Amino acid sequence: MNESQVAFIVLYLIYIAVTVLFHNTCFAYPFRLLTTFLHEISHALACWLSCGSVRAIRVFNNEGGVTQYVGGCRVLIIPAGYVGSAIWGSLFVMFSGGKRTATGVAGTLVGLLLISLCYAPNRTMVLLNLGYAVVTSVFIYLEWAVFSPILNYVVLFYGAFVGIHAIFDTYQDTIRRTVLRSDAYACYEQCPCCLPKCVGIQWGLLNVALQIFGVWVALMQ
Repeated sequence: MNESQVAFIVLYLIYIAVTVLFHNTCFAYPFRLLTTFLHEISHALACWLSCGSVRAIRVFNNEGGVTQYVGGCRVLIIPAGYVGSAIWGSLFVMFSGGKRTATGVAGTLVGLLLISLCYAPNRTMVLLNLGYAVVTSVFIYLEWAVFSPILNYVVLFYGAFVGIHAIFDTYQDTIRRTVLRSDAYACYEQCPCCLPKCVGIQWGLLNVALQIFGVWVALMQ
């Protein structure tokens, strides 16, 4: 393991520690809302990929969200929320190491933040999306015009926080308790042979694996 890999691991572990220690504080609130947005946009992406139509994407200040859609493949759309946010966390970690890769994934995030504003957003989501779009765009500009590296650190933090919060959310909402209107219960209704908590355990293990995979790929680059 070379010096850059050691530095990456140390910084990643610091970000994980910060995420765990401050997870339920006001400091982490904007990042928890970002994870909610990525959860909802993942539902929307799955809907579009399965030829459905998205009518509204909304994020609420209580950290909940909803994606209203018509058509599409529900078997694909339902699990896309919890698994999708974990995939985003993995991608942020995975592509945080290089200047071009970090810019690419950050630019993709900015694009999705702005595109989703075309789908009947509520006030909280408008403020959230515009705020993150501006802040992330500023870091992209600083990376290329002022100082480098800086965007890499921001993208890695996004990845660490979103990935860990996705795991925590999956545990709280689908494993620790059973909520009748949760994605896990909706998945159970589509496939009655798999109980909601069993669905949650599968998502949780997949989410952990995705975060580990993101770290492994980042170290291999």
